[in-house]
Amino acid sequence: MELLTTNNVWMMICTALVFFMHLGFSFLEIGLTRQKNTINILFKNFFVITMGLLVYCGFGFNLMYPGDFGIIDGVLGFAGFGLDPGVDYDQLTYAGGGYTYWTDFLFQGMFAATAATIISGAVAERIKIGSFMLIAFLYVSFIYPVVGSWQWGGGFFSTFTEDLGFYDFAGSTLVHSVGGWGALVIIYFLGARKGKFDADGKPLAIPGSNLPLSAAGVLILWLGWFGFNGGSVLSADPALTSLTLVTTCLAAAAGGIGAAVISGILYKNLDLTMFMNGVLGGLVGITAGADQMLPGSAILIGLIAGGIVVFSVAFLDKCKLDDPVGAIPVHLFCGIWGTLAVGIFGELAGFNQFMIQLACVGITGAFCIIGATIITLLTKSIIGLRVDEKEEEDGLDIAEHGTRAYGDFSIN
Repeated sequence: MELLTTNNVWMMICTALVFFMHLGFSFLEIGLTRQKNTINILFKNFFVITMGLLVYCGFGFNLMYPGDFGIIDGVLGFAGFGLDPGVDYDQLTYAGGGYTYWTDFLFQGMFAATAATIISGAVAERIKIGSFMLIAFLYVSFIYPVVGSWQWGGGFFSTFTEDLGFYDFAGSTLVHSVGGWGALVIIYFLGARKGKFDADGKPLAIPGSNLPLSAAGVLILWLGWFGFNGGSVLSADPALTSLTLVTTCLAAAAGGIGAAVISGILYKNLDLTMFMNGVLGGLVGITAGADQMLPGSAILIGLIAGGIVVFSVAFLDKCKLDDPVGAIPVHLFCGIWGTLAVGIFGELAGFNQFMIQLACVGITGAFCIIGATIITLLTKSIIGLRVDEKEEEDGLDIAEHGTRAYGDFSIN
């Protein structure tokens, strides 16, 4: 009983840290976008966590952890609506005594909303609030839990071959790239913000309103990752939790340095936003294998992730895709890299493991692209996607919410 209590308390602390990450996402998005869209971003972030928890309680948890894949073997199952541990539930044996059923739901529920939060940043400053809410609801309701069930729910990813299965410790693919694929599809249909590209297609800078606030958001996210990765140990095992937090921090540090150095060489300036997103890229990159890596491998993974952030931002600009906060370079491209890195540096590293990681990344990408396309086109046909030019110019705070985030202190 004492061991269960210790494990469960650790898991609840980690749950609180992951919840705290939503404040970090909010700060990051607000600071990297314009002041006239502040309330809109806060509204979206409040909606994501509230809607996400209710949906996950209603059916998402049982879609992701069906117990029995009775609909399509290994691909789709459903254990019913609502939360019910069952008549045979014993908290001393549930999850090997690592935590209770209720803690399990709450910890996983915090993860569920993250996929939609990733989308929120990428589509900022031009999407209709109703359109975002419908897209986020459908994505969190179906896309995220189905993909998660393939691995964490005991689906076909976890038993890809007799000897090897897909490995994604805390969600480089199952959380981050799921959100990143959705964001990529949606911004393709949504289009760039007015003024992002000139007549020749050259990208133009649209400065954020508050970089200190964004910096605070990144540091909050880094702190929250102690819960995101540390909690994914699913117990308070001292050796494994300590190793996980060490590799997480080293990858974050290396990601920041890598992005800052590479962007400095390429663009001849020390770009704070690249530095910050490099830290986040390192965190996403290590998430798939944080419990397996040696410190040197974690640093290398982070350094490469930092470079991926820099080159991915340039790639999106070249494709005329507008991601105001860099969500896609961080969560999608670094998520893919981190997942593949398990096949290079992990405990079962080798050609077979790498190919399994690659195959599951591809399957996830295909499913998310198809699902996000259907959801986006459905939303577009029902209520449209984008605010009109005048509303975008005035700001979504006024157009969608009828007020401003900050008072006019020049008026007595």
